[in-house]
Parts: sequence; structure tokens; C-alpha cells
Amino acid sequence: MSAPHLPKVAGIDPTVPVSAHTAGPLSEVPSAPGTFIQDRLAGWISDLTTLHELTERLARTATLDDALHELLDAGAALVGARRGLVVLEPSDHRGPVSTIGLGLAHAELGLIETVPRAATSYGRILEGLPDTEGAQTTPDLLGDTALDPRRREVAARLGYAASYAVPLTAEATGRLGAAVWLYDEPAEPLERRRHLVGLYTGYAGEHLARLLELERARADVATVTEELLPTRLPRVAGVQLAARHRRAPQGGGDWYDALALPEGALGLAVGSVNGSGPSALAAMGRLRAGLRAYAVMEGEDPVAVLSDLELLLRLTEPARTATALFAYCEPAARKILLAGAGHTPPLVIGDRRTEFVETSVSAPLGMLACWEAPSVQITPAPGETVLLCTDGLLRRTGDSTDRAFARLHSAAASVPKAMRQDAGAVADHVLRTVLPDGLDRGEDAEDVVVLAARFD
Repeated sequence: MSAPHLPKVAGIDPTVPVSAHTAGPLSEVPSAPGTFIQDRLAGWISDLTTLHELTERLARTATLDDALHELLDAGAALVGARRGLVVLEPSDHRGPVSTIGLGLAHAELGLIETVPRAATSYGRILEGLPDTEGAQTTPDLLGDTALDPRRREVAARLGYAASYAVPLTAEATGRLGAAVWLYDEPAEPLERRRHLVGLYTGYAGEHLARLLELERARADVATVTEELLPTRLPRVAGVQLAARHRRAPQGGGDWYDALALPEGALGLAVGSVNGSGPSALAAMGRLRAGLRAYAVMEGEDPVAVLSDLELLLRLTEPARTATALFAYCEPAARKILLAGAGHTPPLVIGDRRTEFVETSVSAPLGMLACWEAPSVQITPAPGETVLLCTDGLLRRTGDSTDRAFARLHSAAASVPKAMRQDAGAVADHVLRTVLPDGLDRGEDAEDVVVLAARFD
């Protein structure tokens, strides 16, 4: 009778024994061949279930840091170790580069990194040395005298005696890094465990590659965004300025500007272009550049500035809308003339009042064939701060419009008196109060801009 054919189940290699007691030849198994096959299939199904659960948990991670932590935890469970580290170091050298430990303090990771890289199993993988395409097993670190003395010294000091390292690769990008797990006693994972962790890290490599590209794209968006916004705020006598910008993960179109104008005047602007991503950033850059030009030419008339901006938007971005607010300030007289187009009204914050400026209701730019709305004049008292912000600050709260405005007003009114001497402190307090930790997280978060001007 010929030996029964063993099928391959979803990547599980049938030649890999399920456990030690089933690893012998078929003739040594006292049970019938059918029972043997059932046992093997049950083992493969168990392995497949484990892999499915672990890869699903990994797939739910949305950041590189979370994915690396999940990889370490899952790998430790698969190979039977309790400590380890993973090094993200893409072979294209474009970054980011990071090292994350499991059961290892920051100082212990630093001590491991004092070992010459070529002397460690994970270091050989990262350097791309020969014979490092597969897993690297060192079953007895302390007893193997052929190993680098520094490596054995560090292992003895930290109390681990064996290691198992695997490369992290992706088909499209090549080597991404390496993971190593550490054993307290001389040991090495069983062949079945090595097979499972190989399948898992193969999937993990592809997932890490996707997150890496996303991280790089976000970094590029952040760089472009910062380049499109002012590198520094002007210094104008009689007024103190501060700006805060929280960028959305996908890159939004919120912007701000402050520019010194003739005769000691100051132009302040905030705005928001609908949409996100590179196209919104490009539109934001064009609008901000256009507004600067219009402000220099006719800044003393904010309505004219926004009218010109609306015309620019219709000519260059006919399918896009935007909101904007422009204020022409005369710090010496503490006089502000402003106009808004569908934008959140500014707040005046002082010792005796905290109130929104009553601007006329107007449509966003690009919504009407011809935009125009009356301007409003305000006169802040000495020591008062005028706070301009974008709609993203209200929308990130997740509240209704009325509740969001009430939250913003309450945050502004609660600024401690000692902080009101500093425009930056006022802006920071409002941000922390309106968006406490955790409230402004998530992939759907929007850009937030806060521009504060404190008048002497």
C-alpha cells in the first residue's frame, strides 16, 4: 500500500512535522493511516488558525510603530521567547530608521548596540552579508567560543543565552530590517515554529512596506505644507504674534499668513481650501500667494482683497471652494478692519470680555458668481488678544456646530490671567482645551490653524 498523499494547506508545508511525537516515520505510528492523517490535518488547521489570528491583528495596525510592536509580540509567541528587538532599516536608506524592544529597557537596547554589527545575527542581516537571506539561529551564545567576545559578554550581562533572528523583506522594496528574539536558556525553536514564524514575517514584511510608503508620503506632505506656510512671523511694533498648525494625516488645505504692510500696518489671514492631499496643498499655495499680493496692493480694504481672491479661485480652481478671513490691522491705533468669506469669526480674549466678533454671514469663496460682504471694524483694548482659527479646530471636536463654538468660547474664556501676556501661551491653552489628548487623533482628522495677535 502506497503512503497517503499529504495535501498542502494554505502555505503550511506538509513536510514540516506538527509536533515531536508525530515526527517519526509512518511505520512507527501504531494508529491507522487515516488517524495519522487526521492528526496532521488537525495540526495544520491549528497552525492556520493561529496565523490567521496573528496576521489579522497585524493588519489592523495603522502605524509603523504599532506594527513593529505587534510583530515582536506575535513572533515571541510563535518561537517561544519572551524578549527581543526589531530594527527597521530599509535598504534604500530613505528612512525612517527605528529600533523597538520587547522586554528590553532603553539602556539594554543601547548595550546590545555596542556589539559590532557584523558580530550579531540581526546585524549581519541588516548589512546584507552572505548567507543571511534566511533565519539566523544561535542556540548557545555563552558556550560558543567562536562568537565575538563582546557579543557573549553582553548576552551574559543581560541574561539571555540564545537568539533567533529573521530578515524582514518585501517583494517590491527588498530588505526592510530584521527581528531577533532572545531566550533565557540555550535553545532554538522547533522546525514547526520556524516554519510558522517564516510565514508570519513574510506577511509582516509586505504590511510594513505598505506602512513605510504611507509614512514617507506623509513626511513629504508635511515638508511641502511647512514650505508653503510662513517660516517666521513678522515683528511689528504694538502687536505680538503666535501661530500654531496641526497638520492632518492626509495633508489638508488650511493656511495662515501674517505680513508687514506699509505705514506700520499688519495683514493677518487664515483660510481653508476644501479637500485634502497634494491638489489641496497646491491650491492652498496659490491662494496664499495671491492673497499676499492683493494685501500689499489694497490691504486697507479687506473686502477688495477677498473679492480678488475669489476671482483668482474661480479662474484657477473652478471646481473648488475655500473659506478665508483677512484682517487689516493698525497696531498703533489698535484698530482692525476685517472681512470673512464663510469662515469662523475671530475671538477677542481679554480680562473683561471673551467674545466672537460679529461678522456678517457670507458664502465661501467659489460658491457665488460674485462674492462681496461688508467689512467689520473692531478695536481691541490694551492687552487683549484676537484669535483667528480655521474650521478644522471646530470639526475635530466631533461636536455639532453650536457645541463646538461653545467649546471654543469656553476654552478662550478659561485662559489663566498669567498666560494672557503671551500670545503663544493663549494659543496653546485654547488648543489643549478644545482638543485634549486623544480627541484630535485619527486618519480623518483635519488641519487646524490658530493665529493669535496680542495688542499692547
